[in-house]
Amino acid sequence: MARNVVISGGGTGIGLAAARVFAADGDRVLLLGRRADVLEKAGVPGASTYAADLSDPAAVRGVAGFVAQEFGTVDVLVHSAGGTGQLEPGSASEDPLDRVAHDWTVNFRINTLTAALLTEALKDRLASPGGRVLFVSSIAAYRGSGTGAYGAAKAALHPYAHDLARELGPRGITVNVVAPGYIEDTEFFGPRIDPARRERLVADTSTGRAGTPGDVASTLHWLASPGAGHVTSQVVQVNGGAERGN
Repeated sequence: MARNVVISGGGTGIGLAAARVFAADGDRVLLLGRRADVLEKAGVPGASTYAADLSDPAAVRGVAGFVAQEFGTVDVLVHSAGGTGQLEPGSASEDPLDRVAHDWTVNFRINTLTAALLTEALKDRLASPGGRVLFVSSIAAYRGSGTGAYGAAKAALHPYAHDLARELGPRGITVNVVAPGYIEDTEFFGPRIDPARRERLVADTSTGRAGTPGDVASTLHWLASPGAGHVTSQVVQVNGGAERGN
């Protein structure tokens, strides 16, 4: 039976790959993101789209209203929105502390707050039993991100997911996190990644290759399946062993 699947950050990268996998199963998919043009170009068969800034409570209330009207119940909620803030306006201040405050605020807003607001807005609509909540974190939550802010914002999703798993478990809903490593063909790394950096990231893996959006999408799809019904409050790393280092 077709499920209702809501995916934030569904217009590109991992979110788009996940949307395609669920749509191929015949599920009804709703793509969320800030850029309407990107969502419209996603080309996921049968998918609906809704453009909104998920860090804005008013905008999230709009999403919740749309979901209530068009879908009713949410079977699977996937949080793949986020990033390091490269699409955000930079700090206009020359003061280094102002720039630090801006960077940390932006990272927590787009990676943590978006996930929390959307979850809380749709929590009562999750299918009971059988609902799934899935967060996309990062290897940076374990190894750092070079600046601190991004890794910290992603790491904040882990205890939130554990708390939700306890809260929603009695309703038959599971909550899990997928933490990818280096994933090619995403806006996060971009097509112009420095070859030397790419070589270092691939060398960190035990598999000797970069990850793909499909690798992460397949993991999300399995965690949303009936076969993963007793898997909850887990962080599943999809990084070819890179977190352990070589």
